[in-house]
Amino acid sequence: MLGDAPLLAMIPAADLARAKAFYTDTLGLKVIEETPMDLVFECGGTEFGMYETPSGGQAAHTLASFKVLDLDGEMQALRARGITFEEYDMPGLKTVNGVAEANGLRAAWFKDSEGNILCVAQRAAK
Repeated sequence: MLGDAPLLAMIPAADLARAKAFYTDTLGLKVIEETPMDLVFECGGTEFGMYETPSGGQAAHTLASFKVLDLDGEMQALRARGITFEEYDMPGLKTVNGVAEANGLRAAWFKDSEGNILCVAQRAAK
């Protein structure tokens, strides 16, 4: 059944060429498949896809989360590449300098070139 099938998450993009440039140049990811309609990226031994649609970037929630070992280092590197981290202050989620901490998890959110919300997150060492 599906439990044995690999899952390929798909991220929507209003402008596929612009998104490709952002994910390769800004985030440093590698495209491993490309058609005029979609892209597949390799990231940390996994893959995710991206497709062009007029509704790209309209989700108000996190679409993908990168698991990192050094959140502060990753944030510093991303800021150097022009990434701005989101600030949140709502029940259950408050960021300080872009970082929220809770239940052994530190996380920060930013938007891609399409307005999709992405996360970088670090679990506390056990």
